[in-house]
Amino acid sequence: MKLKKRLYITFASIVALPIIFGTTAFIIIGKLMIRLQQTNGVKDVAGLMPKSLMISFWFACFVIMIVIAFTLTRWIGTGVFSPINELEIGMKQIADGNFDFNLDPENVTDAEMKHLYKNYEEMRLKLKESADEKIDNEEKNRELITNISHDLKTPITAIKGYVEGIMDGVADSPEKMDKYIKTIYNKANDMDKLINELTIYSKIDNNNIPYSFLRLNVADYFEDCIEEVGVELESKGIELNYTNLVPKETRIIADPEQLKRVINNIISNSVKYVDKEKPKAIIDFRILDDTDSIRVEIEDNGRGISGKDLPNIFERFFRSDLSRNSSKGGSGIGLSIVKKIVEDHGGYIFATSKEGEGTCMHFVLRKYEEIRDDE
Repeated sequence: MKLKKRLYITFASIVALPIIFGTTAFIIIGKLMIRLQQTNGVKDVAGLMPKSLMISFWFACFVIMIVIAFTLTRWIGTGVFSPINELEIGMKQIADGNFDFNLDPENVTDAEMKHLYKNYEEMRLKLKESADEKIDNEEKNRELITNISHDLKTPITAIKGYVEGIMDGVADSPEKMDKYIKTIYNKANDMDKLINELTIYSKIDNNNIPYSFLRLNVADYFEDCIEEVGVELESKGIELNYTNLVPKETRIIADPEQLKRVINNIISNSVKYVDKEKPKAIIDFRILDDTDSIRVEIEDNGRGISGKDLPNIFERFFRSDLSRNSSKGGSGIGLSIVKKIVEDHGGYIFATSKEGEGTCMHFVLRKYEEIRDDE
């Protein structure tokens, strides 16, 4: 029953019941007096009615009115004041930081109160979710700081060691000096990449990644990317195979710099977990035609990812057991950045993998179709 209807009924009862009881009492007393008059044959019958009967009658009327008033008050209290008191307790619990105090809308009968309870529950669950997310993010931020500290400490220690070697004259030949300088340069590059990841991560957190979307020819763009990463992979003894199966005129709308970041992050991940027990590390880069879209596949023959870790690899801060147990480390934000950039391009990304055989990253981007007016 609606609260408004309950109030109307209460108001009507308070007004109407005294009138009904008074009228009924007046009619009953009138009929009783007429009957006494006819029975006794007297004109004045007021004196024949016992006072005790009159008192009992009026007392009964008074008791009935009290019972009705009490019932109506309890009815209003049950429907209005009790739920409001429970809501007040619930709000106090929320103010004290307890988001587990729930109110079941099925415990109230009034439609308005049900609505209030449902709103309270929605608010409580959202606040609880926000609080849990805040705690989770704080924990992940602490983990990120730990990971970053470790990942920065490793190259810094190496750089210091090689610089000290140069200062102490350990690099006493041109070959050694060249090796030391290249190692220092590579370690500095590792640090630079990590700092760039952190910069992008902070922009993701603020939803502030700078994009500059352009129409890109798929063949030209990816050939340039392959040429660039191919040199680096060749220097590391990794074979890169490139296949493009889309028509030459195919174009996409993308930010060339951010899309290159996607490719570099995926390939860096493949390089990081190369299976050294295999004769040769291989990365296959394929571009496939999916009618309205293109699908880019970057597949390696590395260690692979376990089935339990695979669904989580794009989560921010996630690090697989393999990365935790290896010396490679990793901040755990590289693939989350990849996922964010691909989705901001209107595409999607997923991975397939088998332990011991390798991993394949698939990301899909829509083709650009020029709209022409038919004349």
